[in-house]
Amino acid sequence: MSHQSDLISTDIDAYLEQHEKKELLRFLTCGSVDDGKSTLIGRLLHDSKMIYEDQLAAITSESLKSGTTGDEVDLALLVDGLQAEREQGITIDVAYRYFSTSNRKFIIADTPGHEQYTRNMATGASTCDLAIILIDARNGVQTQTRRHTIISSLLGIKHIIVAINKMDLMDYDEAVFEKIKHDYLDFVAKLDHADLHFIPISALKGDNVVNSSEHTPWYNGKPLMEILNKVEISKDRNLSNFRFPVQYVNRPDLNFRGYCGTVAGGVIHKGDEVKVLPSGKTSKVKSIVTFDGELEQAYPPLSVTLTLEDELDISRGDMITLASENPLIGYKLDTRIVWMTEDAMKPGKQYYFKFGCKMDTGSVSTIHHRIDVNSLEQFDTDELHLNEIGHCEVTLSTPTVFDPYKLCKGTGAFIIIDRLTNVTVGAGMIIGLSEQDEFKPVTEEERIARYGKHPAIICLTGDNRLDMALELERQLFDMGHVCAVLNDDKLPVDIALLSKQFIQAGLICICCTDKSISDAKVFDSDKTNVRDILAAIN
Repeated sequence: MSHQSDLISTDIDAYLEQHEKKELLRFLTCGSVDDGKSTLIGRLLHDSKMIYEDQLAAITSESLKSGTTGDEVDLALLVDGLQAEREQGITIDVAYRYFSTSNRKFIIADTPGHEQYTRNMATGASTCDLAIILIDARNGVQTQTRRHTIISSLLGIKHIIVAINKMDLMDYDEAVFEKIKHDYLDFVAKLDHADLHFIPISALKGDNVVNSSEHTPWYNGKPLMEILNKVEISKDRNLSNFRFPVQYVNRPDLNFRGYCGTVAGGVIHKGDEVKVLPSGKTSKVKSIVTFDGELEQAYPPLSVTLTLEDELDISRGDMITLASENPLIGYKLDTRIVWMTEDAMKPGKQYYFKFGCKMDTGSVSTIHHRIDVNSLEQFDTDELHLNEIGHCEVTLSTPTVFDPYKLCKGTGAFIIIDRLTNVTVGAGMIIGLSEQDEFKPVTEEERIARYGKHPAIICLTGDNRLDMALELERQLFDMGHVCAVLNDDKLPVDIALLSKQFIQAGLICICCTDKSISDAKVFDSDKTNVRDILAAIN
């Protein structure tokens, strides 16, 4: 099954052109810890003749040091490049590898199996067409097997190969294979339908990886490589609904204004009438420009520059669609979210939500339920923790143009970013517009989640109180809290009554006064400092 073309030595330009025209399949390997994901990729690269002699010599030497595969070469070392990965025999980060056959080009994402690194798995799966879920024949279906299957389903991966690995350790027993297959089918029955394949393999020995194995005469299916070469993925892309998120406005001179981006869905032709959202202005496509010249049409995943016949106000984050189409527009979204950080996600807290090239502020206003990865049961919860999956309502500060994720991945997904640390804390898939709930008053819990701190009244006395109040306000503001300073000398109203109104609104109120205010924490500005006050109120 390996590909050795004579053109590479006789006509390099023809070889490169032939290689460029091959269809690209992106796939990932996932599953539980130590199920053999990296070894399988190493076997694919090895048997496809995609390993250089010095690479093979290096991993052969490393295999003698680790001693985890006996006399066999540890092919997992081709993928596990981090020192910590080699020492522990695990995958930590996503590793990408490339190879090709006469039919296709492949990009493989080797993703980690540890629950701690589930976020890395979701990142690797987000761009894939197919998932290979490995199951250790000795252990059967595990929690991570289920979790990775759910994430693959949520991310819209339509083709799943369940590779039941290490069959050599179970004497290639057909009953073992059938039992695991039955358990897995019972679990996925509640998920969206996918193109499923089951293969008994030994990644270490090479059984049913590239060639059919004589050890499994009871298996009548195709080996893994043959399925990868022939699985149909062209119909998976949305070619019906044109979506073009604008990434950049190209204005090199007075005579050219182009709108750059990647086609997220559908097909666009020169002369098509288009609409720009959210403004709703219409025009016609004048040209489709690329580095190699103009095109008559563009489709996913081409990156192009569109020019229009009319001068319209279009900027980064706008969406260009066909004039006859109407994507969803709204600020309340019905979503599924995978939480990716140690700090729990709490409804009401403000985050950045990034949709392609558009950034918006908002919050998770409601968690409808958490999805149990073992049983797919739904449980009520007030927050999402690391690696948990929830059905949530997201409320944005401005209306956003989007599609359901099942319709178009490029316009139906988003990431959640912490506003203070700039760390990506979650990933979401849009189900549709959220149903508008009846009016609900703002609760104290929602205010605490939004502002990140319990409301409080801080009274400062002494000669230095105003300067200390302003310094304290700056410290709290930089920490992301909302606060206000009230100076008794400048207020014509009762400072005690006013401060009560402020904390009812969820704020931290800093009062410069000698008056007594109930429930207030009092500090003498002449005898303390801001650091001590912050420690006392935290």
